[in-house]
Amino acid sequence: MFIHPSPIWHLPWPWSDWLPVPLFALWVLEAWVTRARLRDLPGLPGTAGTAPLPPVTLCIPARNEERELGPALDSWLAQDYPDLRIVVVDDGSTDRTPAILAQRAGTHPGRLRVLRNDRLPRGWLGKNHALDLASRQPEALAADWLLFADADALAAPDLLRLAFAFLEEHPADLFTLLPALDTGAWVERLYLPVANMFFLWLVPPLRVADPHSRCCCGVGSFILVRRVAYDAVGGHAGAPMEAVDDMMLAHRVKAAGYGNRVALGGPGLHIRMYHGCWSIIQGSRKNLLSFPYFFPLAPVLAALILLGTLGCVLVAMTGHPGLGLLLWLLVPPLLAEVDQRYTGRAVDPAWALWPLSGVLVAAAILLAFGDRVRGVNHWRGRDVKL
Repeated sequence: MFIHPSPIWHLPWPWSDWLPVPLFALWVLEAWVTRARLRDLPGLPGTAGTAPLPPVTLCIPARNEERELGPALDSWLAQDYPDLRIVVVDDGSTDRTPAILAQRAGTHPGRLRVLRNDRLPRGWLGKNHALDLASRQPEALAADWLLFADADALAAPDLLRLAFAFLEEHPADLFTLLPALDTGAWVERLYLPVANMFFLWLVPPLRVADPHSRCCCGVGSFILVRRVAYDAVGGHAGAPMEAVDDMMLAHRVKAAGYGNRVALGGPGLHIRMYHGCWSIIQGSRKNLLSFPYFFPLAPVLAALILLGTLGCVLVAMTGHPGLGLLLWLLVPPLLAEVDQRYTGRAVDPAWALWPLSGVLVAAAILLAFGDRVRGVNHWRGRDVKL
């Protein structure tokens, strides 16, 4: 039994003495797994390849994206890629998105086409329907490859060339890039490295590339998929109600026998996913319970996440302040290692508040649980019946 001062909060024995053991084991295991994943995660080559570049059509869904759309679209229009066409579907936007698209379409008539869609058919989620609509346009039907990217993803001019240079050495039918994540508010700087760390736990790069493994990866900011593979699984029409459309597209492509690979896209690919605390909760709310087996376990999952992240506080309050401090200090160096690999940024003081990240995730899970009880998926101001 540990010798400790009087606790602030009493837990029944033996929890008060043995709680630190599983928490330390959890975070030591997380550190080991994260470092292994970072070693296995390849980056893009430094120079373009020598093979002929195939025709590519970029498909972008846009709904109320006035904040990020202009610079993101400009970066794709500036791609140093000879046979790239871009189709953007304006999915019923009510902000300045249509004006931004109209201005770009007027100045790039040979490369960019904009479609307006104001009706979401029954049985579809908005993003899936927009991408399906884009994929059925003439330039997309004629392309050898489709590229799906979110409306706020920014790309360096040589990104697409470097992606095909990677595929010369590491062939795949669906290739996705993990973007560097831009941040503004302190809560974004706190949350995103933690989210990246757990994403690496769930998506081991070597197993994604292994054709005998069920592990897959698709990230919405950059999914490059061979047209024949996309058609073979029915495209987005094959899973019109999948909220995690990117991961599930990769799952269906790989399950059909096609190759899947993942690499680090930053700094040439970067994105600001969130703008503040509520944006983080809303974005996570859409995705966290989209896998069917997560729904009935949502309250338990939220409680476990709170225990894992706030455990250092709980340990300190139950009579082990030194152990609580040690547990708290274990995580920031790990976040620094992850964030350095993704973005190259300096150490951020916000990481000292890492236990609060669990509160954000738990709030998102409980909101998503409420959505599922009501039978809806909530995103971008829409409640779509499931």
